[in-house]
Amino acid sequence: MNTKTTQHQGTLLIVDDIQANINVLSESLKMAGFKVLIAKNGKRAIQKAEYAHPDLILLDVMMPEMDGFEACRILKSQQSTQDIPIIFLTAMTDTVDKVKGFQLGAADYITKPIQYEEVLARVNAHLNLYQLQQQLERRNMQLDAFARTVAHDLKNPLNTVIGYADELVEICSEEALLDDDLMSQLHSVAQAGHKMEDIINALLLLARTSKAEEVEMQPLDMSDILVQVQQRLTYAINGCQAKISFPDTFPTAKGYAPWVEEIWANYISNGLKYGGVPPCLDLGAEVQKDGMIRFWVVDNGQGLSPEAQAQLFTPFTRLHQERAEGHGLGLSIVQQIVERLNGKVGVGSQVGLGSTFYFTLPVADA
Repeated sequence: MNTKTTQHQGTLLIVDDIQANINVLSESLKMAGFKVLIAKNGKRAIQKAEYAHPDLILLDVMMPEMDGFEACRILKSQQSTQDIPIIFLTAMTDTVDKVKGFQLGAADYITKPIQYEEVLARVNAHLNLYQLQQQLERRNMQLDAFARTVAHDLKNPLNTVIGYADELVEICSEEALLDDDLMSQLHSVAQAGHKMEDIINALLLLARTSKAEEVEMQPLDMSDILVQVQQRLTYAINGCQAKISFPDTFPTAKGYAPWVEEIWANYISNGLKYGGVPPCLDLGAEVQKDGMIRFWVVDNGQGLSPEAQAQLFTPFTRLHQERAEGHGLGLSIVQQIVERLNGKVGVGSQVGLGSTFYFTLPVADA
């Protein structure tokens, strides 16, 4: 077997309390081109992984003081080391032990007595997979950064277009400066600007929620949030002469106010587009037995078939295209936000009887 190589294949950390095992394994892997680090116990392995950040860890299960399972749990709980692939080295063949290792985040198992060819094959396979994942993450980060930059750069000129278009609509409507055809075209320009703004805001929100760390959950003033949403949607509400009703008070839920505002904005916008003529939306809430609060928007639209309901929260899916041009992002973003806030989304509908869109949030602590 030819193991000679001049190319550095990566850095491996071998963790084993038996020197003979370390010697055999480290020499073989060095001959294959790997840089090899050694640790003889779990505590030392954690320290070395933190400052050296190896490409992969070969971790013995049975060690004194701290076994491999505990070391793996700690490594996977730390942000600096949680992405490093871990392959367990063990003489145990019990399925329960293997499942435990996978549950802790291990990538693979190698059963003792160790066969060098198997070790090399598994190490190379997991290193290649890890490198592909890293490349994908870097490309996604670059794509996200590009999308955010483009979206931000588009917002300022688009806001100028929208502002002038809305102002022209108002002036021309009051003073009857244009005939009906030209007035209709001007309305179309203003509506197109607002639709473009919705798409940009949706993309920016999707980027923020997908990359955001855990947010602080706080008690919500839902009535105040809905006032903010109505102010945002004034143009659309007035444009279709919609009627929106909701109670003076809501049960207090726990969540993150900026995201919950986006949930309501998406649900209400949906109701304005696909409700009746004019749209009539009824908002409400109730406390459930499971400690969650169910919030809803009931519309007076055409209702949805079971097949249509199954597609609603799929990104870029559009329904009722003859009624309103949708960008297909809103409901998928709602689902992502609500799940980040430990809730669920859903819809109940019958053809001809309208639809009820709902989401749940935890009850705020008393």
